[in-house]
Amino acid sequence: MSAAAIERPCDRDEPTLLEQAEQLAERNPGHRVEILGGQITVTPPPDMRHAHSLTSLTFDFHAAETEETMVVQGAGIWLPDGPSDYAIPDLAVVDADADEHAIESTYYDPAVFRLVLEVTSTNYAQDVRTKVAAYAIAKIPVYVIVDRKKQRLHVLTDPFANEYRNHRIYAPGERAVLPESIGATIELDVDGLLKKAGRRG
Repeated sequence: MSAAAIERPCDRDEPTLLEQAEQLAERNPGHRVEILGGQITVTPPPDMRHAHSLTSLTFDFHAAETEETMVVQGAGIWLPDGPSDYAIPDLAVVDADADEHAIESTYYDPAVFRLVLEVTSTNYAQDVRTKVAAYAIAKIPVYVIVDRKKQRLHVLTDPFANEYRNHRIYAPGERAVLPESIGATIELDVDGLLKKAGRRG
C-alpha cells in the first residue's frame, strides 16, 4: 500500500521577499531598500556631501538629456540574477522611453539603462563588489563608482558574465571621459567631484 502525498495548504500569510522589501521601505522612509543576490539590503539616507555630489553630477550629465536619453536619480533596475532582485542606483542614464519598460511595479528592464552610477557611503562593499557583479549580469554597459573611501573614480565597461572586462581607475587631477555609447560626450573632473563628495570610509 502506497502512502498518498500530503498536500500542505499554501501559507499566503508569509510575505514574498519583494513584499518584505516593500514593507521595509514603507517603515524606513529615506532608506534605500534593495534585493541583491536574494538578500534584502537597507542603506541609511545619504549624508549631505553624498547628496551634494549627486546634485553636481546631475549638472555634469546635462548633455545626456536628449530626445533619446534621460538622466534620472533613484530609478529601480529589475535584475536578472534572482527572482525578486532589484537595485536602485544613485544616478542613471536611460533610454527616453524607459517609462514604458517597467517589469515589476517601479522597477525597469535593465536593457533601457545605458549607465549607472553609485556614490559610495555606508554600503561600500556592496557598491564595489556586489553591484559590480549584479550590473554586469544585467549587462549594464557602463558602471561608474565615485569611491569616497579611496578617493578615486572607477569606470567599468564591457560587461561579461558577472564582471566587467574593462576597469579604468581615475585619480584626482585626471579627467574621466565616459563612453559615447551613453548618448552624449561626458567628461568628469575627478578632483572636483571627489572634493564635493568628501571622504567616507
